[in-house]
Amino acid sequence: MTATTEAAPPRTRAKILVLLPLILFAALAALFFFRLGAGDPNRLPSVLIGKPAPTIDLPPIEGLMVGGKPQPGLVAAEFKGRASLVTVWASWCVPCRDEAPILMKLAEDKRFRLVGLNYKDQPENARRFIGRYGNPYSANGADQSGRAGIEWGVYGVPESFVVDATGKITYKLVGPLTPQNLETVIRPELVKAMKAGS
Repeated sequence: MTATTEAAPPRTRAKILVLLPLILFAALAALFFFRLGAGDPNRLPSVLIGKPAPTIDLPPIEGLMVGGKPQPGLVAAEFKGRASLVTVWASWCVPCRDEAPILMKLAEDKRFRLVGLNYKDQPENARRFIGRYGNPYSANGADQSGRAGIEWGVYGVPESFVVDATGKITYKLVGPLTPQNLETVIRPELVKAMKAGS
């Protein structure tokens, strides 16, 4: 009887040791779930908010024509004097296809510039995408190496940046534009950005 009593504690300890990783995993999963659910998943903090837009000029997408002329690339100096919405897109990005009609509609508002940053894409694929979904952009810079994306703090594609008329980044949206976030977030942020330079 004493032998049975002495053998029980090591078995209990062994069961606890086996369950310990599972308990820790469940606790961490619950912590991540509640922390991620606490805020807007499309708004990630950016160290660039309130700072000038990166001073990187990007060449145009090779062979992309608008009205019989090559579409200009991204020129950083043009951020000053007029509010801009910079969208980071790529032909291989599935959500970019979903936001394309929203961008085409948004491009009708001429109070601000809509600028594209084509991220890690091949020119022929970018041209094909534009040909299929439309070209809402007044300028479109090609970032084939991804270097400009690093300077802009890009997490993934698509992303959008509101740049005010003084050239400062005032807002960053991670993920595609949707009818909801367009009306509740992006348009109000653009209105604020347009007022900043006046």
